Amino acid sequence: MTKHFLVIFFSLLISNFLLAQDINIQENIDLKFICDLEKKIIKNSEYNYQTFLAKDLSEKGLEKFEIQSKKPETLLINGLTPFLSDSKKLDVKVVNKDIVLFKSIDQKNNYSESGIIDRKSGELIHEITRNIKSEKSEKDITFYLCNKHDEKV
Repeated sequence: MTKHFLVIFFSLLISNFLLAQDINIQENIDLKFICDLEKKIIKNSEYNYQTFLAKDLSEKGLEKFEIQSKKPETLLINGLTPFLSDSKKLDVKVVNKDIVLFKSIDQKNNYSESGIIDRKSGELIHEITRNIKSEKSEKDITFYLCNKHDEKV
């Protein structure tokens, strides 16, 4: 129940940020995370927002998830998906002391990816939407729990 509340809360938060502004980078950061997959919610022709726990999925966590930002508008996301790794494609970029929010949509406006990570708790929500223009759109919402990865030599 708490996770569903968080999904709704973050969706509203993302919507508010989208309406307010597309780029708001307030901090320079260089963070590396190792993320454990917690669960995935799938909506497609087979599943209607069905939740799958990590143990029920063949997917694994993220071994190397990196976020770099530089004021006023540079945000780099690596290790989540190749689609988000191209910083020029990121339409929405928000970084402050608490959260990092990012969103990208393809040129045909038919595929999008977005994510939000709480820098304090390490909770990461990654959403992929396919066939946006279709009545049979598909959505994957993946939840991770991330820990900062400090490289020490």
